[in-house]
Amino acid sequence: VSGARTCALPIYCRKPSFFFPPRTEMEKKEPVRRLVVYTLLPIFIVVLLFYDYNHQGSFSSSYSEHLDNEGQQGFRGRKEKDGIVPVEEAESSKLHLRLRRLVRGNDLAEFEATGFACDVNEFTEVCVIDRPVIFDKQSLTLYVPSDDQDPPTKRMVKPYPRREDPGAMDIVAPVQIVRGKVSAITPPPCEKMHHVPALLFSYAGFLENPFHAFNEVVIPLFLTSRHFESQVQFVFTEYRDQWARKYSEVVKQLSSFEPVIADGNRTVHCFPAAAVGLRYHDNLAVNRSEVPEGYTMASVREFLWNIYNVTVKTRLNLQKPKVLLVSRKGSRMFLNEDEMVKMMEQELGLEVHRALPNDTMSLDKFAQIVNSCEIMVGAHGAGLTNALFLPTGAVLIQVVPLGLNWASDHYFGKPAPGIGLNYLRYKVLRNETSLYETYGPDNPIVLDPAAIWAKGYAAVKEAYVDGQNFRINLSRFKGYLLEAIRLLGQSQLPDF
Repeated sequence: VSGARTCALPIYCRKPSFFFPPRTEMEKKEPVRRLVVYTLLPIFIVVLLFYDYNHQGSFSSSYSEHLDNEGQQGFRGRKEKDGIVPVEEAESSKLHLRLRRLVRGNDLAEFEATGFACDVNEFTEVCVIDRPVIFDKQSLTLYVPSDDQDPPTKRMVKPYPRREDPGAMDIVAPVQIVRGKVSAITPPPCEKMHHVPALLFSYAGFLENPFHAFNEVVIPLFLTSRHFESQVQFVFTEYRDQWARKYSEVVKQLSSFEPVIADGNRTVHCFPAAAVGLRYHDNLAVNRSEVPEGYTMASVREFLWNIYNVTVKTRLNLQKPKVLLVSRKGSRMFLNEDEMVKMMEQELGLEVHRALPNDTMSLDKFAQIVNSCEIMVGAHGAGLTNALFLPTGAVLIQVVPLGLNWASDHYFGKPAPGIGLNYLRYKVLRNETSLYETYGPDNPIVLDPAAIWAKGYAAVKEAYVDGQNFRINLSRFKGYLLEAIRLLGQSQLPDF
Protein backbone atom coordinates (compact mmCIF):
# COMPACT_ATOMS: atom_id res chain seq x y z
CA VAL A 1 0.00 0.00 0.00
CA SER A 2 1.44 3.35 -1.01
CA GLY A 3 2.22 5.76 1.87
CA ALA A 4 0.39 8.47 -0.05
CA ARG A 5 -2.93 6.61 -0.11
CA THR A 6 -6.02 8.10 1.51
CA CYS A 7 -7.30 6.18 4.58
CA ALA A 8 -10.98 5.63 5.11
CA LEU A 9 -10.39 4.72 8.79
CA PRO A 10 -7.55 6.17 10.89
CA ILE A 11 -6.79 2.77 12.43
CA TYR A 12 -5.43 1.60 9.09
CA CYS A 13 -3.01 4.52 8.89
CA ARG A 14 -1.07 3.79 12.08
CA LYS A 15 2.68 3.87 11.86
CA PRO A 16 4.37 0.49 11.56
CA SER A 17 4.63 -1.24 14.93
CA PHE A 18 4.84 -4.67 16.50
CA PHE A 19 1.13 -5.30 15.96
CA PHE A 20 1.02 -3.50 12.59
CA PRO A 21 4.36 -4.16 10.91
CA PRO A 22 5.09 -3.30 7.24
CA ARG A 23 3.60 -5.79 4.86
CA THR A 24 7.03 -6.88 3.82
CA GLU A 25 7.76 -8.13 7.37
CA MET A 26 4.31 -9.60 8.10
CA GLU A 27 5.26 -13.17 7.39
CA LYS A 28 8.22 -12.96 9.76
CA LYS A 29 6.23 -11.44 12.63
CA GLU A 30 2.93 -13.30 12.17
CA PRO A 31 3.66 -16.38 14.39
CA VAL A 32 4.84 -14.22 17.32
CA ARG A 33 1.92 -11.83 16.94
CA ARG A 34 -0.58 -14.68 16.95
CA LEU A 35 1.03 -16.17 20.07
CA VAL A 36 0.74 -12.88 22.00
CA VAL A 37 -2.71 -11.82 20.83
CA TYR A 38 -4.52 -15.14 20.80
CA THR A 39 -2.79 -17.10 23.59
CA LEU A 40 -0.80 -15.11 26.16
CA LEU A 41 -3.10 -12.09 26.35
CA PRO A 42 -6.32 -14.12 27.04
CA ILE A 43 -4.48 -16.15 29.69
CA PHE A 44 -3.35 -12.93 31.38
CA ILE A 45 -6.93 -11.56 31.41
CA VAL A 46 -8.34 -14.79 32.87
CA VAL A 47 -5.73 -14.75 35.65
CA LEU A 48 -6.68 -11.16 36.56
CA LEU A 49 -10.40 -11.99 36.66
CA PHE A 50 -9.81 -15.07 38.78
CA TYR A 51 -7.69 -13.10 41.26
CA ASP A 52 -10.32 -10.34 41.51
CA TYR A 53 -13.16 -12.85 42.01
CA ASN A 54 -11.39 -14.65 44.82
CA HIS A 55 -10.64 -11.44 46.67
CA GLN A 56 -14.09 -9.86 46.49
CA GLY A 57 -15.85 -10.00 49.85
CA SER A 58 -12.76 -11.33 51.67
CA PHE A 59 -13.44 -8.74 54.37
CA SER A 60 -11.79 -10.51 57.25
CA SER A 61 -8.53 -11.19 55.34
CA SER A 62 -8.43 -7.54 54.30
CA TYR A 63 -9.00 -6.58 57.94
CA SER A 64 -6.10 -8.75 58.95
CA GLU A 65 -3.71 -7.05 56.54
CA HIS A 66 -4.76 -3.55 57.58
CA LEU A 67 -4.99 -4.17 61.31
CA ASP A 68 -1.80 -6.15 61.59
CA ASN A 69 0.34 -3.84 59.48
CA GLU A 70 -1.19 -0.38 59.90
CA GLY A 71 -3.56 -0.49 62.87
CA GLN A 72 -7.28 0.04 63.12
CA GLN A 73 -7.14 3.82 62.74
CA GLY A 74 -5.60 3.44 59.30
CA PHE A 75 -8.73 1.74 58.02
CA ARG A 76 -11.15 4.66 57.77
CA GLY A 77 -10.92 7.15 54.95
CA ARG A 78 -8.85 4.96 52.58
CA LYS A 79 -9.72 4.25 48.99
CA GLU A 80 -11.57 1.03 48.35
CA LYS A 81 -9.12 -1.85 48.24
CA ASP A 82 -9.46 -5.63 48.54
CA GLY A 83 -13.22 -5.44 49.25
CA ILE A 84 -13.00 -3.03 52.19
CA VAL A 85 -15.93 -0.62 52.49
CA PRO A 86 -14.56 2.94 52.17
CA VAL A 87 -15.70 5.57 54.68
CA GLU A 88 -14.85 9.12 53.73
CA GLU A 89 -13.36 11.29 56.45
CA ALA A 90 -16.37 13.61 56.75
CA GLU A 91 -18.84 10.73 56.89
CA SER A 92 -16.62 8.92 59.39
CA SER A 93 -16.65 11.97 61.67
CA LYS A 94 -20.45 12.27 61.41
CA LEU A 95 -20.87 8.57 62.18
CA HIS A 96 -18.56 8.86 65.18
CA LEU A 97 -20.62 11.72 66.61
CA ARG A 98 -23.87 9.84 66.11
CA LEU A 99 -22.49 6.79 67.87
CA ARG A 100 -20.98 8.92 70.62
CA ARG A 101 -24.41 10.32 71.47
CA LEU A 102 -25.46 6.85 72.58
CA VAL A 103 -22.66 6.72 75.16
CA ARG A 104 -23.07 8.16 78.65
CA GLY A 105 -20.95 9.33 81.58
CA ASN A 106 -17.75 7.49 82.39
CA ASP A 107 -18.12 5.27 79.31
CA LEU A 108 -17.23 8.21 77.05
CA ALA A 109 -13.52 8.04 77.89
CA GLU A 110 -13.38 4.33 77.07
CA PHE A 111 -15.34 4.88 73.87
CA GLU A 112 -12.97 7.61 72.66
CA ALA A 113 -9.90 5.54 73.51
CA THR A 114 -11.01 2.16 72.15
CA GLY A 115 -14.05 2.77 69.95
CA PHE A 116 -16.02 0.41 72.20
CA ALA A 117 -18.22 0.98 75.27
CA CYS A 118 -21.10 -0.82 76.97
CA ASP A 119 -23.63 0.82 79.27
CA VAL A 120 -25.57 -1.40 81.67
CA ASN A 121 -28.42 -0.30 83.94
CA GLU A 122 -31.39 -1.97 85.58
CA PHE A 123 -33.45 -1.84 82.36
CA THR A 124 -31.12 -2.36 79.42
CA GLU A 125 -27.62 -3.05 78.13
CA VAL A 126 -26.30 -1.15 75.12
CA CYS A 127 -22.89 -1.68 73.50
CA VAL A 128 -21.67 0.94 71.01
CA ILE A 129 -18.87 0.04 68.57
CA ASP A 130 -17.13 2.62 66.39
CA ARG A 131 -15.14 0.02 64.49
CA PRO A 132 -15.86 -2.12 61.45
CA VAL A 133 -17.63 -5.30 62.54
CA ILE A 134 -18.54 -8.70 61.10
CA PHE A 135 -21.88 -10.29 62.00
CA ASP A 136 -22.64 -13.98 61.60
CA LYS A 137 -26.43 -14.04 61.75
CA GLN A 138 -26.65 -17.81 62.16
CA SER A 139 -24.66 -17.91 65.41
CA LEU A 140 -25.63 -14.34 66.45
CA THR A 141 -21.94 -13.53 66.81
CA LEU A 142 -20.57 -10.02 66.26
CA TYR A 143 -16.82 -9.95 65.59
CA VAL A 144 -14.95 -6.75 66.43
CA PRO A 145 -11.42 -6.96 64.95
CA SER A 146 -8.87 -4.72 66.64
CA ASP A 147 -5.14 -4.17 66.97
CA ASP A 148 -5.15 -5.06 70.68
CA GLN A 149 -2.43 -7.44 71.78
CA ASP A 150 -4.52 -8.67 74.73
CA PRO A 151 -6.27 -12.05 74.54
CA PRO A 152 -9.68 -12.03 72.83
CA THR A 153 -12.71 -11.15 74.97
CA LYS A 154 -16.31 -12.32 74.72
CA ARG A 155 -19.44 -10.58 75.97
CA MET A 156 -23.04 -11.81 75.86
CA VAL A 157 -25.73 -9.15 75.39
CA LYS A 158 -29.49 -9.71 75.32
CA PRO A 159 -30.68 -6.78 73.16
CA TYR A 160 -34.10 -6.28 74.76
CA PRO A 161 -34.75 -3.47 77.27
CA ARG A 162 -36.35 -5.33 80.17
CA ARG A 163 -33.41 -6.63 82.19
CA GLU A 164 -35.36 -6.24 85.44
CA ASP A 165 -37.87 -8.89 84.30
CA PRO A 166 -36.42 -12.44 84.17
CA GLY A 167 -39.64 -13.72 82.61
CA ALA A 168 -39.04 -11.55 79.56
CA MET A 169 -35.29 -11.97 79.33
CA ASP A 170 -35.38 -15.77 79.57
CA ILE A 171 -36.92 -15.93 76.08
CA VAL A 172 -34.44 -13.47 74.50
CA ALA A 173 -31.46 -14.98 72.65
CA PRO A 174 -28.09 -13.35 73.42
CA VAL A 175 -25.73 -11.78 70.92
CA GLN A 176 -22.09 -12.76 71.45
CA ILE A 177 -19.59 -9.93 70.93
CA VAL A 178 -16.07 -11.19 70.24
CA ARG A 179 -13.23 -8.66 70.33
CA GLY A 180 -9.57 -9.16 69.54
CA LYS A 181 -6.82 -9.40 66.97
CA VAL A 182 -8.05 -10.86 63.68
CA SER A 183 -5.64 -13.76 63.79
CA ALA A 184 -6.99 -14.67 67.25
CA ILE A 185 -10.74 -14.36 66.72
CA THR A 186 -10.75 -15.65 63.10
CA PRO A 187 -13.94 -14.01 61.84
CA PRO A 188 -15.66 -15.59 58.84
CA PRO A 189 -15.30 -13.93 55.42
CA CYS A 190 -17.86 -11.27 54.60
CA GLU A 191 -20.65 -12.09 52.18
CA LYS A 192 -22.62 -8.84 52.22
CA MET A 193 -21.22 -5.35 52.68
CA HIS A 194 -23.11 -2.41 54.21
CA HIS A 195 -22.14 1.27 54.17
CA VAL A 196 -24.18 2.29 57.25
CA PRO A 197 -23.93 1.18 60.89
CA ALA A 198 -25.94 -1.73 62.26
CA LEU A 199 -28.40 -1.58 65.16
CA LEU A 200 -29.05 -5.04 66.60
CA PHE A 201 -32.14 -5.69 68.74
CA SER A 202 -34.58 -8.47 69.55
CA TYR A 203 -38.25 -8.91 68.62
CA ALA A 204 -38.76 -11.44 71.43
CA GLY A 205 -39.89 -10.59 74.98
CA PHE A 206 -43.55 -9.73 75.44
CA LEU A 207 -44.14 -8.00 72.11
CA GLU A 208 -47.50 -9.64 71.42
CA ASN A 209 -48.82 -7.22 74.04
CA PRO A 210 -49.28 -3.66 72.63
CA PHE A 211 -47.99 -2.03 75.82
CA HIS A 212 -44.74 -3.96 75.65
CA ALA A 213 -44.48 -3.42 71.89
CA PHE A 214 -44.52 0.36 72.30
CA ASN A 215 -42.71 0.42 75.63
CA GLU A 216 -39.85 -1.93 74.80
CA VAL A 217 -39.32 -1.54 71.06
CA VAL A 218 -41.13 1.39 69.42
CA ILE A 219 -40.10 4.12 71.88
CA PRO A 220 -36.61 2.70 72.59
CA LEU A 221 -36.02 2.27 68.85
CA PHE A 222 -36.93 5.94 68.34
CA LEU A 223 -34.57 6.99 71.16
CA THR A 224 -31.68 4.91 69.81
CA SER A 225 -31.95 5.49 66.07
CA ARG A 226 -33.81 8.72 65.28
CA HIS A 227 -30.68 10.87 65.23
CA PHE A 228 -29.12 8.64 62.54
CA GLU A 229 -31.62 10.21 60.13
CA SER A 230 -32.56 6.82 58.63
CA GLN A 231 -28.93 6.00 57.80
CA VAL A 232 -28.83 2.90 59.96
CA GLN A 233 -29.35 -0.78 59.22
CA PHE A 234 -31.68 -2.61 61.61
CA VAL A 235 -30.75 -6.20 62.43
CA PHE A 236 -33.50 -8.29 64.01
CA THR A 237 -31.72 -10.88 66.14
CA GLU A 238 -35.13 -12.49 66.69
CA TYR A 239 -38.23 -12.01 64.61
CA ARG A 240 -41.97 -11.97 65.27
CA ASP A 241 -43.86 -11.76 62.00
CA GLN A 242 -47.09 -10.46 63.53
CA TRP A 243 -45.29 -7.63 65.32
CA ALA A 244 -43.27 -6.77 62.23
CA ARG A 245 -46.40 -6.42 60.09
CA LYS A 246 -48.28 -4.32 62.63
CA TYR A 247 -45.43 -1.87 63.25
CA SER A 248 -43.69 -2.02 59.88
CA GLU A 249 -44.25 1.71 59.27
CA VAL A 250 -42.27 2.54 62.41
CA VAL A 251 -39.31 0.55 61.05
CA LYS A 252 -39.58 2.16 57.61
CA GLN A 253 -39.59 5.68 59.03
CA LEU A 254 -36.48 5.08 61.12
CA SER A 255 -34.36 3.22 58.56
CA SER A 256 -34.00 3.56 54.80
CA PHE A 257 -32.95 -0.06 54.44
CA GLU A 258 -34.65 -3.44 54.52
CA PRO A 259 -33.95 -5.06 57.89
CA VAL A 260 -31.50 -7.92 58.18
CA ILE A 261 -33.29 -10.84 59.85
CA ALA A 262 -31.41 -13.52 61.78
CA ASP A 263 -33.44 -16.37 60.36
CA GLY A 264 -30.97 -19.18 61.00
CA ASN A 265 -29.29 -19.03 57.59
CA ARG A 266 -25.52 -18.68 57.49
CA THR A 267 -24.98 -15.25 56.00
CA VAL A 268 -22.16 -12.96 57.13
CA HIS A 269 -22.73 -9.20 57.06
CA CYS A 270 -20.13 -6.47 57.50
CA PHE A 271 -20.75 -2.95 58.78
CA PRO A 272 -18.58 0.13 59.40
CA ALA A 273 -19.89 0.32 63.01
CA ALA A 274 -22.65 -1.06 65.23
CA ALA A 275 -24.77 -0.72 68.35
CA VAL A 276 -26.25 -3.69 70.20
CA GLY A 277 -29.35 -3.09 72.30
CA LEU A 278 -31.83 -0.22 72.69
CA ARG A 279 -31.87 2.84 74.92
CA TYR A 280 -34.67 2.81 77.50
CA HIS A 281 -35.65 5.44 80.07
CA ASP A 282 -38.83 4.27 81.80
CA ASN A 283 -42.35 3.06 81.09
CA LEU A 284 -43.76 5.07 78.15
CA ALA A 285 -41.29 7.81 79.04
CA VAL A 286 -38.47 9.90 77.62
CA ASN A 287 -35.83 11.61 79.75
CA ARG A 288 -34.94 14.64 77.66
CA SER A 289 -31.45 15.01 79.15
CA GLU A 290 -30.60 11.44 78.13
CA VAL A 291 -31.65 11.74 74.47
CA PRO A 292 -29.09 12.63 71.75
CA GLU A 293 -31.23 15.36 70.17
CA GLY A 294 -33.20 16.42 73.24
CA TYR A 295 -36.37 14.59 72.18
CA THR A 296 -39.38 14.39 74.50
CA MET A 297 -42.52 12.28 74.64
CA ALA A 298 -44.13 15.02 72.56
CA SER A 299 -41.54 14.22 69.88
CA VAL A 300 -42.41 10.53 70.05
CA ARG A 301 -46.13 11.23 69.80
CA GLU A 302 -45.67 13.58 66.84
CA PHE A 303 -43.58 10.89 65.16
CA LEU A 304 -46.34 8.31 65.71
CA TRP A 305 -49.08 10.70 64.58
CA ASN A 306 -47.23 11.31 61.32
CA ILE A 307 -46.75 7.59 60.71
CA TYR A 308 -50.42 6.80 61.17
CA ASN A 309 -51.66 9.92 59.35
CA VAL A 310 -53.49 11.27 62.38
CA THR A 311 -55.27 14.56 61.77
CA VAL A 312 -54.26 16.09 65.08
CA LYS A 313 -57.03 17.74 67.06
CA THR A 314 -56.11 21.35 67.82
CA ARG A 315 -59.18 22.22 69.88
CA LEU A 316 -60.89 20.21 72.61
CA ASN A 317 -64.67 19.91 72.38
CA LEU A 318 -65.82 21.31 75.72
CA GLN A 319 -69.49 21.51 74.74
CA LYS A 320 -69.89 17.76 74.14
CA PRO A 321 -66.68 15.88 74.98
CA LYS A 322 -66.21 12.52 73.33
CA VAL A 323 -65.39 9.52 75.52
CA LEU A 324 -63.45 6.49 74.30
CA LEU A 325 -64.50 3.50 76.41
CA VAL A 326 -62.05 0.60 76.10
CA SER A 327 -64.21 -2.52 76.07
CA ARG A 328 -62.53 -5.78 77.11
CA LYS A 329 -63.40 -9.43 76.65
CA GLY A 330 -62.36 -12.33 78.87
CA SER A 331 -61.08 -10.54 81.96
CA ARG A 332 -61.22 -7.10 83.62
CA MET A 333 -64.51 -6.48 81.83
CA PHE A 334 -67.14 -3.93 82.86
CA LEU A 335 -70.09 -6.13 83.75
CA ASN A 336 -72.44 -3.14 83.66
CA GLU A 337 -70.91 -1.52 80.60
CA ASP A 338 -74.27 -0.75 78.98
CA GLU A 339 -75.40 1.11 82.11
CA MET A 340 -72.13 3.07 82.15
CA VAL A 341 -72.64 4.17 78.54
CA LYS A 342 -76.27 5.12 79.21
CA MET A 343 -75.28 7.26 82.21
CA MET A 344 -72.54 9.05 80.24
CA GLU A 345 -74.80 9.80 77.29
CA GLN A 346 -78.09 10.59 78.99
CA GLU A 347 -77.06 12.12 82.30
CA LEU A 348 -73.87 13.93 81.26
CA GLY A 349 -74.53 14.53 77.56
CA LEU A 350 -71.26 12.92 76.49
CA GLU A 351 -70.63 11.23 73.16
CA VAL A 352 -69.34 7.68 73.73
CA HIS A 353 -67.34 5.48 71.37
CA ARG A 354 -66.92 1.88 72.51
CA ALA A 355 -63.57 0.47 71.36
CA LEU A 356 -63.81 -3.29 70.89
CA PRO A 357 -60.70 -5.52 71.03
CA ASN A 358 -60.57 -6.01 67.24
CA ASP A 359 -60.70 -2.26 66.61
CA THR A 360 -57.04 -1.88 67.55
CA MET A 361 -55.82 -4.29 64.85
CA SER A 362 -55.72 -1.45 62.31
CA LEU A 363 -53.64 1.20 64.03
CA ASP A 364 -53.91 3.81 61.28
CA LYS A 365 -57.71 3.86 61.64
CA PHE A 366 -57.88 3.42 65.39
CA ALA A 367 -55.27 6.12 66.08
CA GLN A 368 -57.52 8.66 64.37
CA ILE A 369 -60.51 7.56 66.47
CA VAL A 370 -58.48 7.94 69.67
CA ASN A 371 -57.30 11.41 68.68
CA SER A 372 -60.90 12.49 68.13
CA CYS A 373 -61.73 11.90 71.82
CA GLU A 374 -61.28 14.10 74.89
CA ILE A 375 -61.62 11.39 77.56
CA MET A 376 -60.39 7.81 77.62
CA VAL A 377 -61.82 5.29 80.11
CA GLY A 378 -60.51 1.76 80.59
CA ALA A 379 -59.49 -0.90 83.07
CA HIS A 380 -55.78 -1.47 83.50
CA GLY A 381 -54.50 -3.32 80.45
CA ALA A 382 -52.62 -3.05 77.18
CA GLY A 383 -55.47 -1.16 75.50
CA LEU A 384 -54.63 1.96 77.50
CA THR A 385 -51.37 2.21 75.54
CA ASN A 386 -53.43 3.85 72.82
CA ALA A 387 -53.58 6.92 75.06
CA LEU A 388 -50.42 7.87 73.15
CA PHE A 389 -52.77 8.99 70.37
CA LEU A 390 -55.02 11.17 72.56
CA PRO A 391 -54.80 14.91 71.94
CA THR A 392 -52.68 16.89 74.36
CA GLY A 393 -54.75 17.98 77.36
CA ALA A 394 -57.15 15.02 77.16
CA VAL A 395 -58.02 13.01 80.28
CA LEU A 396 -57.14 9.37 80.94
CA ILE A 397 -59.30 7.61 83.55
CA GLN A 398 -57.73 4.30 84.53
CA VAL A 399 -59.86 1.82 86.45
CA VAL A 400 -57.35 0.21 88.82
CA PRO A 401 -58.16 -3.46 89.62
CA LEU A 402 -57.84 -5.01 93.04
CA GLY A 403 -54.29 -6.29 93.52
CA LEU A 404 -52.80 -4.40 90.57
CA ASN A 405 -51.95 -1.05 92.15
CA TRP A 406 -48.24 -1.07 91.32
CA ALA A 407 -48.62 -2.07 87.67
CA SER A 408 -51.46 0.43 87.11
CA ASP A 409 -49.53 3.29 88.65
CA HIS A 410 -46.16 2.59 87.02
CA TYR A 411 -47.32 1.55 83.55
CA PHE A 412 -49.93 4.26 82.94
CA GLY A 413 -50.54 6.53 85.92
CA LYS A 414 -47.01 7.84 86.31
CA PRO A 415 -46.30 8.24 82.55
CA ALA A 416 -49.59 10.07 81.75
CA PRO A 417 -48.45 13.64 82.62
CA GLY A 418 -45.25 13.17 80.58
CA ILE A 419 -47.37 12.10 77.61
CA GLY A 420 -49.30 15.38 77.94
CA LEU A 421 -52.47 14.03 79.56
CA ASN A 422 -54.52 14.69 82.65
CA TYR A 423 -54.86 11.56 84.75
CA LEU A 424 -57.56 10.26 87.11
CA ARG A 425 -57.13 7.04 89.10
CA TYR A 426 -60.39 5.18 89.71
CA LYS A 427 -59.46 2.51 92.26
CA VAL A 428 -62.16 -0.17 92.42
CA LEU A 429 -63.62 -0.90 95.82
CA ARG A 430 -63.76 -4.48 97.03
CA ASN A 431 -67.49 -4.73 96.39
CA GLU A 432 -66.98 -3.53 92.78
CA THR A 433 -64.83 -6.52 91.82
CA SER A 434 -66.20 -9.95 90.93
CA LEU A 435 -63.65 -11.44 93.34
CA TYR A 436 -65.82 -10.19 96.19
CA GLU A 437 -68.77 -12.24 94.93
CA THR A 438 -66.62 -15.26 94.04
CA TYR A 439 -64.54 -15.62 97.22
CA GLY A 440 -66.34 -13.52 99.82
CA PRO A 441 -65.08 -10.50 101.80
CA ASP A 442 -62.79 -12.46 104.16
CA ASN A 443 -60.80 -14.44 101.60
CA PRO A 444 -57.10 -13.41 101.37
CA ILE A 445 -57.56 -12.76 97.63
CA VAL A 446 -59.99 -9.96 98.54
CA LEU A 447 -58.68 -8.99 101.96
CA ASP A 448 -54.90 -9.25 101.55
CA PRO A 449 -53.50 -8.92 97.99
CA ALA A 450 -49.96 -8.64 99.41
CA ALA A 451 -50.23 -12.25 100.60
CA ILE A 452 -51.08 -13.34 97.07
CA TRP A 453 -48.16 -11.38 95.64
CA ALA A 454 -45.89 -13.20 98.09
CA LYS A 455 -46.79 -16.45 96.31
CA GLY A 456 -45.37 -15.19 93.00
CA TYR A 457 -46.64 -13.76 89.76
CA ALA A 458 -48.40 -16.94 88.66
CA ALA A 459 -50.78 -16.61 91.63
CA VAL A 460 -51.25 -12.90 90.97
CA LYS A 461 -52.02 -13.50 87.30
CA GLU A 462 -54.59 -16.16 88.09
CA ALA A 463 -56.41 -14.07 90.69
CA TYR A 464 -56.08 -10.44 89.61
CA VAL A 465 -55.01 -10.30 85.95
CA ASP A 466 -57.15 -13.08 84.52
CA GLY A 467 -59.67 -13.73 87.28
CA GLN A 468 -61.61 -10.55 87.97
CA ASN A 469 -64.22 -8.31 86.34
CA PHE A 470 -65.97 -5.16 87.60
CA ARG A 471 -69.41 -3.86 88.37
CA ILE A 472 -68.76 -0.12 88.55
CA ASN A 473 -70.61 2.08 91.05
CA LEU A 474 -72.31 4.51 88.64
CA SER A 475 -72.76 7.35 91.15
CA ARG A 476 -69.11 7.18 92.18
CA PHE A 477 -67.92 6.91 88.59
CA LYS A 478 -70.06 9.90 87.58
CA GLY A 479 -68.05 12.06 89.96
CA TYR A 480 -64.82 11.12 88.16
CA LEU A 481 -66.35 12.03 84.81
CA LEU A 482 -67.40 15.43 86.13
CA GLU A 483 -63.84 15.99 87.35
CA ALA A 484 -62.55 15.01 83.91
CA ILE A 485 -64.81 17.59 82.28
CA ARG A 486 -63.49 20.20 84.70
CA LEU A 487 -59.89 19.32 83.83
CA LEU A 488 -60.66 19.66 80.13
CA GLY A 489 -61.74 23.24 80.68
CA GLN A 490 -58.34 24.02 82.19
CA SER A 491 -56.34 22.39 79.39
CA GLN A 492 -54.71 24.41 76.63
CA LEU A 493 -53.65 22.76 73.40
CA PRO A 494 -50.36 23.83 71.79
CA ASP A 495 -50.36 25.49 68.39
CA PHE A 496 -49.36 23.17 65.53
